Amino acid sequence: MIDPVRLRAALDEARERMDDACARSGRPPGSAELVLAGKYVGAEEAPALVEAGVRVVGENRLQDLQAKQDVLGSAVEFDFIGHLQGRKVKDVLPRVRLIHSVDRLGLVQEIARRADDGARVLLQVNLAGEETKGGFAPGDLDAACEACADGGITVGGLMALPPFTEHPEASRPWFERLRELRDGLAGRWAPQHDLHDLSMGTSQDFVVAVEAGATMVRVGRGIVDHTRMEQP
Repeated sequence: MIDPVRLRAALDEARERMDDACARSGRPPGSAELVLAGKYVGAEEAPALVEAGVRVVGENRLQDLQAKQDVLGSAVEFDFIGHLQGRKVKDVLPRVRLIHSVDRLGLVQEIARRADDGARVLLQVNLAGEETKGGFAPGDLDAACEACADGGITVGGLMALPPFTEHPEASRPWFERLRELRDGLAGRWAPQHDLHDLSMGTSQDFVVAVEAGATMVRVGRGIVDHTRMEQP
C-alpha cells in the first residue's frame, strides 16, 4: 500500500523541481501543474492520494476513473489522459475536468454531440508520426481546431507523447516543437480557442518538459513505486 507520508514528500520534491524549471524558463512558480497518473494506483489505495495532497489524478480507463471517483468523490479532480473510445465519451465527460487525449475528428464530433454546454479539451499530437500512437499530424491541427469551433468545443492546448528515450534531454526538441505548434495555433485561433496548456512530460523527463514550456506534466510510476510500504 502507498505510504501517504512518503508520497507527499515525493510530490513536494517533484513540485520543487518543477518550480525551479519554471524559474529557469522565465516563468513564475506554480506555472506547471502535476497530474498524477492514476493507472499505477489501485482504488483501494486512493485514500492515500488525498492524505498526500494529490490535487489532480489522470486516468487512462473509464472503469478506473469510476472506481476511484466512487472512493474519493470530489476530494480530488480527475482528468482523462488515455485513449478514449467514442462510446465512452458520455460517461467520461461529466466525470472529468479535462480530456488531454482528443486524437481524431470522430472523437471531436462525439464530444460535441455529448457536451450540451460545450467542453474544453486538449488535442493530442503525433509529433513523430509513430504508427503505434494516436494523435493528429501537425499539419492537421488547424482542421481539428476548426472542427472543434464548429462543435462548440474550446481547444485549451496540446498534448504529446514524444518517442521513447532513456535520455530526458533527447525529448527536449519534441517538447519545443509542441510549444511552437501551440504558439502558431494561438496566433491563428485566438480568441476562439485559448490554447493555454501544454500537457507533456512524464516521470523521467518532466523537468525538461517544464523548461520547454509544459503547463501540465503527467507523472506516475517514477513517484508512486517508491512510496509503497514494505509488506511484513
